Parts: sequence; C-alpha cells; structure tokens
Amino acid sequence: MALPPLVEPAAELTKDEVERYSRHLIIPDVGMAGQKRLKNAKVLVVGAGGLGSPALLYLAAAGVGTLGIVEFDEVDSSNLQRQIIHGQSDVGRPKAESARDSIKEVNPYVEVRLHQTRLDSSNVMEIFADYDLILDGTDNFATRYLVNDAAVLSGKPYVWGSIFRFEGQASVFWEDAPNGLGLNYRDLYPEPPPPGMVPSCAEGGVLGVLCAAIGSIMVNEAIKLITGIGEPLLGRLMIYDALEMTYRQVKVRKDPESPKITELIDYEAFCGTVSEDAQQAAAGSTITALELKEMIDAGKDFALIDVREQNEWDIVNIPGATLIPKDRILSGEVLSELPQDKPIVLHCKSGARSAEALSVLHKAGFADAVHVGGGVLAWVKQVDPSLPSY
Repeated sequence: MALPPLVEPAAELTKDEVERYSRHLIIPDVGMAGQKRLKNAKVLVVGAGGLGSPALLYLAAAGVGTLGIVEFDEVDSSNLQRQIIHGQSDVGRPKAESARDSIKEVNPYVEVRLHQTRLDSSNVMEIFADYDLILDGTDNFATRYLVNDAAVLSGKPYVWGSIFRFEGQASVFWEDAPNGLGLNYRDLYPEPPPPGMVPSCAEGGVLGVLCAAIGSIMVNEAIKLITGIGEPLLGRLMIYDALEMTYRQVKVRKDPESPKITELIDYEAFCGTVSEDAQQAAAGSTITALELKEMIDAGKDFALIDVREQNEWDIVNIPGATLIPKDRILSGEVLSELPQDKPIVLHCKSGARSAEALSVLHKAGFADAVHVGGGVLAWVKQVDPSLPSY
C-alpha cells in the first residue's frame, strides 16, 4: 500500500528543469507533481562510500533538491573498486568534497550540504532535524543503531541498505509510519551480533557492482516515499544474491519484546567493536609493528602467527609468519599444535581479530602471547611501505 507523499510540491519547475526531468514528467505516476516533490525534498545520506556513492548520484540525477552528506573520511585508492562517485584524482581528498563535486557535475540544480564529522549521539539529532528522509548505507553496527534510534526519536523514515561479498539487503524503517505499520531496525535485528562474528567489508570484501544494485534499490525506495507512489519496503526485507541472481523477500513484523526507544545511548559500547575479553587480553600484551621489526632484526626466537584468511594472506604477508585463521584458534582445534617453548606473536589486518585470538590463547595457558596493534596495515605503513595495502 502506498503511503502519503512525504514532501509537499515545490512551487514550480524552471524551463531548464522541465527539460532535464522530462522523462520523469511523462510517467503518469510521477508527473509534474511528483517532480516538484523531489525538488522540494531534503535527503540526508549517511556515508559517501559503497552504497552512498550510487545513491547520491541517482538522487541528484532524479532531481532531489537538497542532499546532505555525512562523511568524515578521505578517498583511498582501495575505495575506487566500488565507490563510483570518486575518481583517481580524488585520492587523498575528503570524500564529502569529492562527492559534492561529482553531484554538481550530474546536476547543478541540487543544493549539497556537507557534514564532515563523525556521526554520534552528540550531533545526530541536530543534523537529522533539517531533513525529510535519511538513507543509511554505513557498514558498521554502531552507526546503524545510532541512525535507527535517532530516526525513531525524530519521527523520520529512513532507507537502509547493507552489502557483503555477493549479498545485499535493503528495507525501509519508519516507526511513525502513517499506515500504522511502524517498524524500526531493532524489529529486524534487536541486538548486534557478537564482536568479530560478522566481518566488515574491509575484512570480508564486497563485489563492487553489488553497491550499484543495492544503492539503486535504496534510491528507488526514497523516490517512492517522497512522491507517495508504489508500495515501499516498509515491513519487508529485500535480499539479493548476486551469484544466484535471485531476489527474495522476508516479512518484518513489530517485535513485541523490543523496548521503546526513548534516548540515545553509547553505541560503541552497545555494539562492542572488540569484546571485553579481547580488550582485557590486549591490555599490556600489545606490541607495535616497529617492536615486531626489532624482535625480528635481533634474531629472537618466537612464533609469528597471522590469523587472517588465506585470500588476505595472498595479498600481503609479513615475512616469517605462519597462517592460522582466527576461527581455527577460537574453536580450539589448533591449540595443541602451537609451540609451548617459545613466545607467540599474533597479528591480523588491523588488530581486532588478533585480539580475539589472543584472549583464547591467554585462557589456554599461553600467558606470554602478545599481538601486534594495527596488524599488517601498521607493518606496511611503518616498516615496509613497498608492500601493498588493502
């Protein structure tokens, strides 16, 4: 069932705008009234990364009058495989500024507002206040729950998307939906997964073109909400499998056990990027990449264990390391094979997974085991910049 239009129409379209949006205008369900609503809409996109890139470009092309961008990161060469709003000449630039320039090339009539800050509990309500609709394509659970709770408290709808490897998901959440089907992200995922259970795109990878598929769905839902046409994904989760080329839907219902959202919380603590056990294990048992280099140069006898996956090892590895994926340590299957007569040094990509593995080793009696803070990325940056980063 279609919802009432989210936005009132703008007063008029200029001659140039009529020509630009003519292919929209001749669609009966959109027409002049729908395009005027798009012109009058203010949409905030959280993140100008994999999902934010196609979303921003297509929102701009569609004629959304005001686009806000929340983004504090800079463009890295590893982004260009999927973040199509940025180009080679943008590497090193703030993503928000790069995105703004690309949007202006697509549609100079769009007003672009930049929020070059990390979204958190102290600023989210103020930022959300100026917008009609939120699009969230972030890849960390803390921000997802923050966006959800802020949208609930501000009474605003938001479109959510998620991608990982070959699978994407999308839905619409709106606690105060006028059709009475009020739902929020916590009805789908009441609690975040345990730390380390779900890898991020930076750890697990993502097929670049998947961003376009899910990003386009998100924009489609935004247009439907703004103009009041079609049936939005409110109460439905769309799941796309790129390998099987299938779309399927899952009904989402209100969770009667879900507590009412009344305030913002500490979302980093709620989601726990690293478990408490891992934090305790790493405290006092963390060395730097430079300290690891000193140990190697001094000829010290120790076992250097890389807890990443094989495909990550194939990209870059530290000389002398042995590959033992984290899950084999967490399951306990390799503990009996680890050396008892020499210190153990663990590392992963950035330090989070090795801290989890370190906790298991400490509990198993390897009290002198340590891990490398910053992982192989720190090694590349501080010790051997000739190696590739990812």
